Amino acid sequence: MSITITNTFGTPHHVSDTNPAHVTSCDAYRLPLVGTITPGITPGYDDMVQMLKDNGHDTRPEGYGLVFLESEEFSATYFGSIAQIETYRRENADGTATFDASQGVVYAKWPQGKGWDDFIPRTFWNVAARGGIADGVGLITAFAHTETPGAEVIVYEFEGKWSPSSEPQQLVTYHCTACHLDTFHDSGHLHENTGPTSRRWAARQARQHILSAHRDGVGGTNSACRPNNGEMLRVVNEIARDMLGTTGNTFPDTDDAYCATKGPCSVIRELRAGVRPPVYRA
Repeated sequence: MSITITNTFGTPHHVSDTNPAHVTSCDAYRLPLVGTITPGITPGYDDMVQMLKDNGHDTRPEGYGLVFLESEEFSATYFGSIAQIETYRRENADGTATFDASQGVVYAKWPQGKGWDDFIPRTFWNVAARGGIADGVGLITAFAHTETPGAEVIVYEFEGKWSPSSEPQQLVTYHCTACHLDTFHDSGHLHENTGPTSRRWAARQARQHILSAHRDGVGGTNSACRPNNGEMLRVVNEIARDMLGTTGNTFPDTDDAYCATKGPCSVIRELRAGVRPPVYRA
């Protein structure tokens, strides 16, 4: 599909020539985690290096030094020597060291499965220690809507509840300011924020939302971007007036006004202001 998705916030990424929703790489990464794994010491070591064996890359019997790389929409794992990573740790005390990736091998994504799930801690894009509002609370990236001037599709991590009676969770999703869809009501578009894979998937869905709007039109029958134009709000307000015997509206009667006060836009407004929003749907 011939369409260019442009960032309004965050780092631009390289995408597939045939699918602009499929991110293939990035020119700049954070290095949030480094570590080492050694046979006989690291639990699950044999399972962890199976991916290297399968690809003919298991060349270090003493173990591996690891660097976990992440951008807003992509992640990778570097496998090198333990000595290289120990040197990197010492030299990176001020956060300015670099490492030579040609000395090892790089795999797309962070590993998952036996051994890895216990070894890799939960991480967030927004981290308080790096100036974030709080761990797992903040904007990740955003894209210009191609069909509605001035609108954006924003990817963000936040604190919310799956249901009013549940405990607060670290979540990640996207929001379109053209249609104001609340992904809490769209199955599969709201994710527990467990790591780079969750955030990459939310960003991919944001890109797919834009592609659908471009292909099927805003409001089209088959489009993912379908503004409700306040229809449900008008119904709710009418029922409330009948039940309460009032003449005014209980809720704002337009989607953008409701979203700005009670929906995702109210969360995003706080995030942009550097303020920690209340737990969503608490």
